[in-house]
Amino acid sequence: MDSKADPSDEAQGLRLVRAFLSLPPEKRGQVIAFVEDLVRAHVARDDGQEAAPT
Repeated sequence: MDSKADPSDEAQGLRLVRAFLSLPPEKRGQVIAFVEDLVRAHVARDDGQEAAPT
């Protein structure tokens, strides 16, 4: 971990990981798909393209 990171940010990140791991497998898959869609939309905007909704 980055020693300069805000401890509250680190704590929030650990809470998110713990919450994710406590989900059933099918819900984890939904979360992963959602995040992948967000990343694709972000990359498309960075490339100057408009993100297409799925």
